[in-house]
Amino acid sequence: MPPADPLDWARPAPDAFASGQAAAPGRRSDGQLAAELLVEEAPVTLVFNDEVALTLMATPLDAEALALGFCLSEGLVERPDEILDLQALPAGAGLSVLIQLPEPRLQTLRARRRFGAAPGGCGLCGIEDQRTLLALPTRALAPLQLAEGAIERALAALPGRQALNARTGGAHAAAWASPQGDLLELAEDVSRHCALDKLIGRLAQRPFDPASGFALLTSRASFELVHKAARVGLPCLVTMSAPTALALRAAQATGLQLFAFARPGRWTRYHP
Repeated sequence: MPPADPLDWARPAPDAFASGQAAAPGRRSDGQLAAELLVEEAPVTLVFNDEVALTLMATPLDAEALALGFCLSEGLVERPDEILDLQALPAGAGLSVLIQLPEPRLQTLRARRRFGAAPGGCGLCGIEDQRTLLALPTRALAPLQLAEGAIERALAALPGRQALNARTGGAHAAAWASPQGDLLELAEDVSRHCALDKLIGRLAQRPFDPASGFALLTSRASFELVHKAARVGLPCLVTMSAPTALALRAAQATGLQLFAFARPGRWTRYHP
C-alpha cells in the first residue's frame, strides 16, 4: 500500500474553504456535550512567478484579497494593476495563490530574502536584514479629521459585522470606517496581520482613497500593523488592545495617527 499522505491530518474539510470554520465536538466543565464551531487555520502559500514562495498561516477565506493586500502592504507592488495575474487554488492542506509579478518587482522580493513560512501571517518573518525589516515607508500621511464619536460609532457597529467571530469566537477583524465612524468594509481572519491584508486587498479591488477613513482592528497594535497601514497610506489606525513601544515609534516616524485600548466610551490617543 502507498504510504499515507503526511498532510492528511491537517487538511480541512472541503466546506471550510467557503465557511472558514470547522465543527468540533467538546465537553464543557459541567459535563454537557457541546457542538462547537472553530475558526479554520490553514497554510496559504503565495507563489510568485512559479518560483518564490512564502506560506502564511491564515483562515482560507478571501485568499486572493489576502494575497493582493499582502503585495501592497509589503511594498511588492504600489498599485493593484501591477499584478499581472492572481489565482487561488487548493493545494496540500490549504491553498496556493499563484501570483505573476513583473520581473523588476520579483527582484525586489528576492532581495528581501522572503522564503519559507510566516507563523500567524506575520509578514516580516523571513526578512533577515534589520535595515530592510525596519525600513519605513516614505510617503507623507495627511492627518485625518475624525468626527466626534467616530471611534465609538465604529466600535458599536463592529460586533454585528463579525460573522465568523460570532460563530467561532476565534477570528480577528480589520474594518474600514469613514471619518464619521460608519463601517464601510470588514475582513476576518485567525491572524490579525492577515485580517488587515484582506481588508487592504478588498479595498484595493475598487476605487479607493486610503486617506478617506481609518482602520479599526480587534487586536493589539504591533510594529508590523503600523508598518502595513503606513505603507498603503492609511492615515489612522485604531486598535482594541495595547500598542507596542516600537509600534508607537513607527507611528511617530511615519505620521500615522494611533489610537489604542479602544472600548465603548474610552480610548487612548498616542499620536499625534
